[in-house]
Amino acid sequence: MRKHSVVFKLFVVTSVLILIVFALVLLAEGLFFERYYRTSKIHALERNMNQFAEQFKQAQSNERQVSRLLGAFMNHNDASTSILDDRFERTNLNPYFLELQTDHKTVTIRVPMEGMTIDQIPQGIQIGDRLEVDGIFMDEKDTIMHPVVFQPKSAVLEEGLVRVEGKVTDLMLPERRSYNPLYQDALIDDALLDWKPVAGQYQPRLQNGSPIQTEWRDKWSGVQYAVIIQPLPEGNNGNRYLFVMTSLQPVGEAVDVLKKYFVYVAPIILVLVILLSLIYSKIITRPLVTLNRTAARLAHLDFTVQPEIHSKDEFGELSRNMISLSRNLDTALKELVHANVKLQEDMEEKQRSEQLRKELIANISHELKTPLGIVKGFAEGLQDGVAGDKRDRYLALIVNETDRMNALIMDMLELSKFEAKVIRLQPRSFSLTNLIQRVVDSFDQQLESKNLQCRLNQGDEDECFVEADPKRIEQVVLNLLSNAIRHATELSVITITIGRTAARKVTTVIENTGSPIAEEDLSRIWDQFYRAEHSRDRKSGGTGLGLAIVKHILELHDSEFGVTNTIQGVAFSFTLYESREKPHEK
Repeated sequence: MRKHSVVFKLFVVTSVLILIVFALVLLAEGLFFERYYRTSKIHALERNMNQFAEQFKQAQSNERQVSRLLGAFMNHNDASTSILDDRFERTNLNPYFLELQTDHKTVTIRVPMEGMTIDQIPQGIQIGDRLEVDGIFMDEKDTIMHPVVFQPKSAVLEEGLVRVEGKVTDLMLPERRSYNPLYQDALIDDALLDWKPVAGQYQPRLQNGSPIQTEWRDKWSGVQYAVIIQPLPEGNNGNRYLFVMTSLQPVGEAVDVLKKYFVYVAPIILVLVILLSLIYSKIITRPLVTLNRTAARLAHLDFTVQPEIHSKDEFGELSRNMISLSRNLDTALKELVHANVKLQEDMEEKQRSEQLRKELIANISHELKTPLGIVKGFAEGLQDGVAGDKRDRYLALIVNETDRMNALIMDMLELSKFEAKVIRLQPRSFSLTNLIQRVVDSFDQQLESKNLQCRLNQGDEDECFVEADPKRIEQVVLNLLSNAIRHATELSVITITIGRTAARKVTTVIENTGSPIAEEDLSRIWDQFYRAEHSRDRKSGGTGLGLAIVKHILELHDSEFGVTNTIQGVAFSFTLYESREKPHEK
C-alpha cells in the first residue's frame, strides 16, 4: 500500500473516525447512561401516576376496584406502591388477592406482603381454575382468608389452619415483577419510617398538588430506590397520597457490567476496525479502476461492456453518467442505421403510393373513357342523321351509359365519405331476415334473366334481430347479392344462410355457384377498382367500388367479414351484433 495512495488515506481516516466514535460512545455510557435511565424511568412513573390519580378519582368509593387499580399499577410499572392517609400511614389495601367460589360462599384470599415469597404462589392461575388454599380466616363470616399454603401437597391439614377449595372467579397477582416483589413491597414500611421525620417540610408542597421525588437505600441489601409521592384527589376520607417506590439497582449493575465488558471487547474492536477500514478502502477505490477501463473502451467506440457500479455516491453517479453516455452513443449509431433503413422504406412506400395513384387515375380514366366514347359515337351518329329506326336505340344506349357513369361517380363520392370518416351510423334494432328478403325480392328480374334461384336458410328461428344501421346493412346486402348474381353460373342456386354464434352475434353467409377467386386475389378484392376478372369485361357490370364500400360499412359496425372459396363457388360472410330486444311493430 503506497503512502500517498487513495487507499492508504481512506484507511487512516476511516480507522481514526471509527475509534473516535467508539471512544465517545464509551464516555457517554459511563457519564450519562445511568442518569438518563433514572430520569426516563421517573418521568414514566410520573405519567402513569397521573393516570392512576384520574382512575382513582372515579373508583375511590369502591375498595375492590381501588385495590385492583393498585395491583395493576404495580404490575405494569414493576414498582412497590401504597396509598397513604393524611397522616402518611398506609391504608388497609391489599393489591393482590384471589377470589374463590366454594359450594356455599365466596372467599377472598388476600396475598400478604410479608411471610410469603413469589415462589409460593402458583403461576399461571386463570379465572375458572380449581384451587386449594390452607390458611386462617380473618373475619367472623369466614369470607376473608390469610393464606399459608397454596395447593397443599399433603392431604393432612396442619393444626390451626382451614382448607378452602373452589373455583377462581377473580384475581390480581404479581406479574412481570422483579425478583421477590413481595419482599420489595414489604420495604414500604421501612421507607415510610425513614421518611416521616422529614414529611412535615414536604407537606405544603403536597397540599399544592406537587409530587415529591427522593431516594431511599435499603440498609440490609444496600439497593437504592427512587421514591415518588403524589397527592390523590380528595374524597370522603380526607387527603390521600400515592407512595411509589422502584428499584434503581438494574441500571447500576448494567453500567458496571458494560464497563467490564468494554475492557475485554476493546482490543477485538480495534482489530476489526483496522481490518474493516482496509477492506472498505479497497472497495471504495475499486470503482476507479473499473471506470478507467470503461473510459478506454469508450474512446475506441466499444459500447459492449458497461461499468456496473451500483453505489449512490459520486462513483455511482459517474458510472451511471458513463453508462448513459455509452447508451446514448450506441443508440445514436443504431438510430442512424435505423433512419437509413426507414428512409429506404419511406422511399419504397412513396413509390408504391405513386404507383397506386397512377393505377387509380388509370382505373378512373378507363371506367369513364369507354362510356364517354360510346356516348360520343352515338351522339355523332345522331348528329349525322342516322336512320330513324336506329335513333331510339342510340338514345337508349346513351342514357344507359350515362347511368353507368353516374353510378360510378356516386360510388366514388360514397367511398370518399367513408375514407374521410364523415359517415355516422344510425343503429337501431331491426329484423335482418326481413331486410334480406326485401333485397332478394328486388332482384327477381336479374335472377329470372339468368335462371337463378335464391334460397334463404335460417335454422330453427323464424327471425333474427340485429342492432345496426338498416340503411347501410341493406347497402351491404345489395352489393354482395348483386356480386353473387353477377358471377353465378346459370341454372344454379344462391344460398343465403343466417345463424347465431355463442358470442351473441348473427352471421350471414352469401354463397353462389361459379368460378373461384384466385388465392392471391382473395385479400385484394376489397380494394378500389379491383376485379377478379382482369379482362374488365363490361358485360359483368359493376363499378369496382362496391366491395370497397362494403368493407367500410362493416368496419364501422365492428363486423368480422371475409370471403372464401367453397367447393361450388365463392362465399362472402359478415357478422352483426344480435339485438337484445325485438323492435315494436308499427
